[in-house]
Amino acid sequence: MIRKAISGAAALGATLFVSTAALAQEAAEAAPAVPTAGNNAWMMTSTLLVLLMILPGLALFYGGLTRSKNMLSTMTQVGATACLAMLVWVMWGYSTAFGPEGNAFFSWGNLFLTASTYESTAATFTDEVISEFVFISFQMTFAAITAALILGATAERMKFSAVMLFVPIWLTLVYFPIAHMVWAGGGYLFEKGALDFAGGTVVHINAGVSGLVLAYLLGKRRGYPAEPMPPHSMTLTLVGAGLLWVGWFGFNAGSALEADAFAGLAMLNTFVATAAGALTWMVVERLAGHKGSALGFASGIIAGLVAVTPAAGNSGPFGAILLGIASSLVCYFFVAKVKAKFGYDDSLDAFGIHGIGGIVGAIGTAVVYQPFLGGPGDGSTGLGAQLWIQTHGVLTTIVWATVGTLIAAYVVKLIIGLRVDEETEVDGLDISEHGERAYN
Repeated sequence: MIRKAISGAAALGATLFVSTAALAQEAAEAAPAVPTAGNNAWMMTSTLLVLLMILPGLALFYGGLTRSKNMLSTMTQVGATACLAMLVWVMWGYSTAFGPEGNAFFSWGNLFLTASTYESTAATFTDEVISEFVFISFQMTFAAITAALILGATAERMKFSAVMLFVPIWLTLVYFPIAHMVWAGGGYLFEKGALDFAGGTVVHINAGVSGLVLAYLLGKRRGYPAEPMPPHSMTLTLVGAGLLWVGWFGFNAGSALEADAFAGLAMLNTFVATAAGALTWMVVERLAGHKGSALGFASGIIAGLVAVTPAAGNSGPFGAILLGIASSLVCYFFVAKVKAKFGYDDSLDAFGIHGIGGIVGAIGTAVVYQPFLGGPGDGSTGLGAQLWIQTHGVLTTIVWATVGTLIAAYVVKLIIGLRVDEETEVDGLDISEHGERAYN
């Protein structure tokens, strides 16, 4: 009798336990996902690191490469472009690139972020979430630096007012659609399986190709290439390169959207690809009969960073090293040989390093993704198939960026013109456009 009572109680307890567990599971499924504090903190840190890349990183890197009479104008254009891009992103950029209901393209309901609240969340690559405001801020810095990167091709001759008008048009026509295609669920290239961990197509090919188009439309700087135009301060350029490298960890590792193993992989790859790129450029200079230069070292740093961007979480460390080497080799060839051959004035090599490095990295990601090179791929997509997907993404970005930049540039040219006058260019844009000098 006692045994029967105990047995009945046990059965009742088991039934209650199962019912309670089921209710708890249903409640957990019904409850909204809560952002993980650690992931939120990492993404906020990454966002600030990307800001560091722009100001002061890119501003110093580009500013040091110009002549002293254009130092402040270059830095001001970079900073003002980033600020304008941030405002445009909040007004209509985010709602265009990352709309609701499966990230549909454009959302009237979230202009000025009116539908985003402190309770809103954004999904990561797993079942975790982060605060939507954090995700918005992180993606905002990507839009800002992409627009600023273009200025490396137009330095020392484009009006400040033209830059300010060009940026919102270009972001709307070029950046937001490409960001949606590559990164938003349902995006054209996303659905095709294109791999772009942190922006090889969205950021670097986009900016590099757009810069090349603008460089052709603006024409060469007065005196180029007959007149020597060396960087006025390699010291500042190297400081800027160092800050870019540090900030790039937020750019690449932050694109994991979580503080997890993929963020760690992206961090390691960002170290080794950059190191390989920096040293390779200097070796190539020596093989070409020159001395290994500080300019070459800085250029190699950027070439390695650019190439590993799409592969940061899509490659093993050995593959990242190969990408850094390949990018430096190809970028050096374009900067030293192809630019002179075709005669375009890509002032600070925005196309030669960002555009070409982005192409090398985007296509090369198909190779380093494969498990035989230590990549995280499972082999389900063959090398040939992934190469075609990556190439298709590169070609789509090149065509879209070219057409969109032409439209944006001609609109600006018709309204206010693109280029400063001869007197302004000779005097330098610092004093002519801003009434200041970098050095007394």
